[in-house]
Order: sequence, then C-alpha cells, then structure tokens
Amino acid sequence: MHDWTHAAAELADLLEDRPALVLSGAGLSTDSGIPDYRGPDGTRRVTPMSHGEFVTSPAGRQRYWARSYAGWERFSAARPNDGHRAITTLQQAGRVGAIISQNVDGLHQAAGARDVIDLHGRLAEVVCLTCDARLERSAVQEWMATANPDFARTVALAPGGGSRVSAQIRPDGDVVLDDAAVAGFRAPRCPVCRGDALKPDVVFFGGSVPKERVERCFALTDQARALLVVGSSLMVMSGLRFVKRAAAHGIPIAVLTKGPTRGDDLATLKIDAPITPVLSRLAGAVRPGAAPR
Repeated sequence: MHDWTHAAAELADLLEDRPALVLSGAGLSTDSGIPDYRGPDGTRRVTPMSHGEFVTSPAGRQRYWARSYAGWERFSAARPNDGHRAITTLQQAGRVGAIISQNVDGLHQAAGARDVIDLHGRLAEVVCLTCDARLERSAVQEWMATANPDFARTVALAPGGGSRVSAQIRPDGDVVLDDAAVAGFRAPRCPVCRGDALKPDVVFFGGSVPKERVERCFALTDQARALLVVGSSLMVMSGLRFVKRAAAHGIPIAVLTKGPTRGDDLATLKIDAPITPVLSRLAGAVRPGAAPR
C-alpha cells in the first residue's frame, strides 16, 4: 500500500497560508472512467476532433456525432471521484478558491464545487453555429436515437464493436468507430433553423476559448496567492498560459500529476504521483469551513 503522506504534506505546506487557484485537467477525471488524451510520457494517445474539420466538413460532423452518440451513455454516467470530492473539501476549508477546469465533463460541479470556470465549455450543452440556438445534449441524444434506431445494434455487431466502444471513450465523449459503422448515420439538425451545424458547446482542438472567458481566468490568476495544477500535462497553451502568467507574477505554482508537464520548469513544487490519493490525504487533514492559518 502506497503512502502519499510526504507528497500531501509538501502540498499542505504550500497551501497553508495561500488559498490556491486550481487549474484542473483530464488526469483528474481518469478515476471516474474517462481516459485522458495522453500517456504517462505526454504522448497523445488519440487524435481528437479538430475545430476546423468540424465547422467545414459535413462528413466530419457526421463522424463526430456518430461517435459521440455511441459514447454518450458512458460519458454522461461518469460520476465525481474522490479527487473531485477532495478539491471540494479543500475549497470549503479555504485551502483553494476558484477552479479553472480544462475538462468538459462538469464533474467539479457534480461534486459540489463552486466558482468553476469551464475553460473549454460543457459537453452537456449544444449550440447551433448557424442561428446560435442552444439545446441540452440530452434532447439531441434523444433525436439521434429516434433518427438512428438500428445504430446501437449495428455498432454492437461490428467487429470489436461493444468492447471497442467502451474501451476507447475520449475526454470529449466520442469513441473510436469504423467508417462502415458511421456510414448512414443521421447527424442531428437544429430544431430552429433546420441546419446541420449543431456543435457541442466545447472548444475543439484548434479552436479558441472565448476572449471574455480567458480574460476572467487571467484576472483570477493575477489575484491568486498560489496556483495548483491538477491532472494536466500543460501540453497546449490553453492551460499553460495561466501557469506562465502566474510565474511571471512570482505566484507559487504546485503541479500534481503523473508524468512530465510543459510547466515543470516553472513549478515551485512538482509532485509526480497519482492524483486521487494525494488529494484525498490532503483533504483528510482539513475540516470543512476551517480557514487557513
């Protein structure tokens, strides 16, 4: 049995007098059954949907929605793990403040956390790129189920179908499917304008985070007394920019994740360890409602 006491104690020392802004990444949600994009060495395991392909290619949208339809049941069934709950406990105890989440799963909120900024949006929400109508993902899922009544059976009967779907769900909710399984899938259409440009309200790779959201996160970074990075490799600038900003202002930075990150040289404290045990140990030493000394 591993002992994470030392790592948790180092982190506790850093946060004792400095409530931290949290920047969380996909590694925090792996214990909820949602794999991250990268392996322990930082190498990308899967190629995600790109913004450019989605907005310019009807075939790309069809492929994304077919894969996302197949993966949604498992993705939406994910529940907060002890790491999410530990961050909520730390927030209630005054050890951490606002949370900038790079994830699109909403698990921080489901764990009871407040002041969460979903940097890359939420997969549970859908927007029409043509008329800006907004829909709940559950409604879009129901439409796809009605429009594609035999799709689930087709996927299950495909070579490697069921196990392949469940084994390769991605952080943005889609899965790996053969082209043959995608062919003929009816992608959702907007109920307002009838266009085919419905998109999950998330920032795909190559897309841009809304400027006002970025500015809000920069303001939180500037005001922070410490920055705690949890479960992020910081391989993309979307999250790394806040680490660079904190470092430029001399704000202490703690990084807790497995494997290397692009922010390791900026970190005041780097803990290369499983996330959930360290956070749970740290949260177990504080009382909800207690203020830092």
